[in-house]
Amino acid sequence: QVQLVESGGGSVQAGGSLRLSCAAYGYTYSNYCMGWFRQAPGKEREGVAAIYSDDTTTTTYADSVKGRFTISQDNAKNTLYLQMNDLRPEDTAMYYCAAYADRCWVPFSPTDFSYWGQGTQVTVSS
Repeated sequence: QVQLVESGGGSVQAGGSLRLSCAAYGYTYSNYCMGWFRQAPGKEREGVAAIYSDDTTTTTYADSVKGRFTISQDNAKNTLYLQMNDLRPEDTAMYYCAAYADRCWVPFSPTDFSYWGQGTQVTVSS
């Protein structure tokens, strides 16, 4: 049974940083597309970043976070990360970790992903 557990959310001021983690359980961390999504109140869930488990150079980012966010993984720990720098109030949302068994499709969509975590809240104040 695949389980994804996020942590690391919180409240920061604009310009601050947070690092989200997503621990993966119940499957071999191989040949999976791993992604981060976010959803603000009243808005659709949007893709933030994605990475292919077997090739850390295969990453993709939403234009709104390029240069500020970095997705990475520690395969030995079955853990996905999202380093978020220079946070802005518009980054405020619930952040979700997600996965599906295949290489990452670009662009990536929430409908591509089979497994989801419960989410972790990020709040950025101005």
